[in-house]
Amino acid sequence: MDIELIGLLAVVGLLVLMFLRVPIAVALLISGTLGYAASQGWGVALRTLASVPYELTGANPGVAYSFTVVPLFIFMGAVASRANMSSELFDAANAIFSGVRGALAAATIGSCAAFAAICGSSIATAATFSKVAIPQMRRYGYDMELATGAVASAGTLGILIPPSLILVIYSLVAEEPIAKLFAASMIPGILLAIAYVIVIAILAKLHPEKMPLTPSLPWGSRIKALAGIWKLALLFVLAVVGIYLGWFSPTEAAAVASFAAIVIGVATRTLDWRGIWEAGVETVQTSAMLFFIVIGAFVFSRLIVLTQFPVSLVNLVERWQLSPLMVILAIVALYLLLGTFLEEVSTLLITVPVLLPLIKSIGFDPIWFGVFVTVMSTVGLISPPVGLTVFVVQSQNPEVSLQTIFKGVMPFLYADILLLLALVLYPPLATWLPSML
Repeated sequence: MDIELIGLLAVVGLLVLMFLRVPIAVALLISGTLGYAASQGWGVALRTLASVPYELTGANPGVAYSFTVVPLFIFMGAVASRANMSSELFDAANAIFSGVRGALAAATIGSCAAFAAICGSSIATAATFSKVAIPQMRRYGYDMELATGAVASAGTLGILIPPSLILVIYSLVAEEPIAKLFAASMIPGILLAIAYVIVIAILAKLHPEKMPLTPSLPWGSRIKALAGIWKLALLFVLAVVGIYLGWFSPTEAAAVASFAAIVIGVATRTLDWRGIWEAGVETVQTSAMLFFIVIGAFVFSRLIVLTQFPVSLVNLVERWQLSPLMVILAIVALYLLLGTFLEEVSTLLITVPVLLPLIKSIGFDPIWFGVFVTVMSTVGLISPPVGLTVFVVQSQNPEVSLQTIFKGVMPFLYADILLLLALVLYPPLATWLPSML
């Protein structure tokens, strides 16, 4: 059988397995192994299946060391969440916006953006602020469609504002420096947070009845509340700024910030041994799930490289004389389709090995593509029918229907689309800051 045909059949088989609801890690392993067996024989296929986990965990020290950043960033976010830092952050943001219609919703956006700077996970960010922000908005009479939509949308900032787990995994798959990817996502992440606040302001003008005015706090109280976020500021400096300034490697930064989060939590008596244990268990569970998917993705991506499927895709684009804009639009359509039934890590691991060579061939920077993929993931996180952050919010507020939350996120989707257009039309939004490093 022609090797390029084997690559095509492997991709089709993977999609079929996913539509049949086979777990994504298993689908990747099955497609990759069968593809290897068809092209190289069962001996090579089984050796590859055995060698990839070993290489990722020890045979290749450089790769294994790079992967240690993932559980460390997960652990830091889990500890910070249990050390009451999210509540202090929301109180500070609420104090700043107090007296403005929509203050609690705007505070939710601001606090999610700041929490994202130490968390790296959209699911964790949405789950945390479902507990913190929605009860407050319900107390002041906010419309639940708006309240839940704001939390689900703001939660997506967790994968865009560094340190982002998606960008960490992208850096490993695409072999691009984490520091540059973090720098690249900073401006788009801040812009998206600002755009969400603007959406709140517009909705406050159009539908003031959905967000009652909350009391204004004196400036002394605002400054006092703002001073309470020193913990998060310190962790951000260690975890992100420390990387930019060359103090730490990404793995060292994650380790130092995780240790600092424990010390701060214990010293301020907001974290006990049970909280540390729970953070550790959450880290192990999340990391195990991610690494299982990564192992399957590496087996599948090696098959894709072997079959020259990306090269065939590049040749097809050249033969059809498609413009770069047409290629980008096709990729957007693909990510929108995959986002309807896959979570963001799986989507990235499946598509990047195939699409990255194509992106390079039409003149786009792989650092830019990392940010582009992440923004597309934010769209997928709140798009029906899956919308993982929507499901997270609904699971903690079962009295609110999924339909209500999806209606609530729709105005925020416009902000995501505008950011996507800005990235395509003006790539320096993502490439300027990394070029300064």
